[in-house]
Amino acid sequence: MTTPDAGGHVPTTTAAESLWLAGRPDDVRYPVPADRRDFDVLVLGGGITGLTTALLLTQRGARVAVLEADRIGSGATGNNTAKVTALQSTMLSTIERTRGEHVAAAYAERSVAGVELVAALVKELGLDCDLRRRAAYTVAAEKAELRSVEKEAAAATRAGLPVETTDDVDLPFPVAGAVRLDDQVEIHPVRYAHGLAAAIERGGSCVFEGTRATAVSEGRPVRVSTTHGELTGEQVVVATHFPVWDRGLYFARMQATRAYCLAARVRGEPSRGMSITAGSPSWSFRSAGDLMIVCGQDHSVGARGVDPGRYGALEEYVRRHWDVEEITHRWSAQDAVPYDRTPMIGAYTPVSSRMYVAAGYSKWGLSGGSMAAALLSERLSGGAADEVFSPHRFSVRGLPALVRMNAKVALDLVGDRLTFGDVADGTGLAPGQAGVVRSGTDRTGVFRDEAGGLHAVSIRCTHLGCLLRFNGAERSWDCPCHGSRFDVDGAVLEGPAVEPLARRDPPAPG
Repeated sequence: MTTPDAGGHVPTTTAAESLWLAGRPDDVRYPVPADRRDFDVLVLGGGITGLTTALLLTQRGARVAVLEADRIGSGATGNNTAKVTALQSTMLSTIERTRGEHVAAAYAERSVAGVELVAALVKELGLDCDLRRRAAYTVAAEKAELRSVEKEAAAATRAGLPVETTDDVDLPFPVAGAVRLDDQVEIHPVRYAHGLAAAIERGGSCVFEGTRATAVSEGRPVRVSTTHGELTGEQVVVATHFPVWDRGLYFARMQATRAYCLAARVRGEPSRGMSITAGSPSWSFRSAGDLMIVCGQDHSVGARGVDPGRYGALEEYVRRHWDVEEITHRWSAQDAVPYDRTPMIGAYTPVSSRMYVAAGYSKWGLSGGSMAAALLSERLSGGAADEVFSPHRFSVRGLPALVRMNAKVALDLVGDRLTFGDVADGTGLAPGQAGVVRSGTDRTGVFRDEAGGLHAVSIRCTHLGCLLRFNGAERSWDCPCHGSRFDVDGAVLEGPAVEPLARRDPPAPG
């Protein structure tokens, strides 16, 4: 049974949504598909990757439809730290280790191009999204992290980035050292996403909200089934954050992780640099006006024992280092991390000629998604494939990570079936608590809401049948195998699942 305060902390957050989503334009809505159903390109996903790809293709004269299951920017785009940078913690030294210097250099070059594409589109379209140029830092918060920072500085230099090492970082605590890259970008990502969507519509293409893609047939034309009927196109781009459908086996080559964020109004000047620590656990920092944003408390999706203590630990950290007047927002984000840490951008399967994918940005989706959009728009317009980011590469040096990832999945898939339920029924659950009821081989997840109502669902994931675990910090049922997430009534929050959980009657007492 999961309790709301099992971590012993009670965050004082006033808004349980991201700073960015709280400021989205509620008067701007996009329809579901109606009469117009045939397009040149169907783009699945209304985040940074999908919207940027659609805009670049529209500017090249294509007729594009963007299909978003929820609202524009409501997923990973609206739940991140909103840093757009080519210096990304220890990514370059990690890619050097898993794939070599030439891949790290290509990744750095494309990341720089992604940063500059965002800046160029903001200027070209006249977007009001709080874009500012900032320095980015990878920081050794302790002496033990200094070697990682030095390796990242060396890798970044070999990759052609104009970095410098320093111990002068805009943070309210001493650091052992840092690597710095100037002239990077911070934005309001939801305003940026809405600006892209508006430009797509002005260009003659379409944006559809509340339209989930449920199946695809890669013929000529490509046929995409949705919750609002079928659409057709010559090509389709799957930009759903974690790729839906299993034909590319992406679920077996990426790990889903979550992290948590707080925005705090602080007395005095917030730290203006975009910083992230190099150690584990990692802490990420940036400002937004008079607010300080701090993120951390990472864990794999579906980890056991996740409770509101994640936010409590963040709040304690923020209050320890800043003079906090008020905690204003809290949110969490999900990321897909490939086994070799390099994005997967290209044909959906080795034999696909009309279906493409972009995924696996390892927590750096604003620059990575923009990079992917540039590559995909070139490819769909007749350009050559970029083999560095081919989704079908095999990285020998990444093989140990791949084996560990899938061994964990196998353990979760089998191990949870051997455990008993943790409650007999829902009668003993307090508001905010959840439990699992076992009946033979069946499992029902039960949650009691603040009004005392019970919500009961099957906790067998609709993707590949793993048993879900309750996330008490976000009040969701999460899959430890491949990262799908569902709300307490079974609706899909995150893929690769596309079908909701079966709803059930709450178990009878006794």
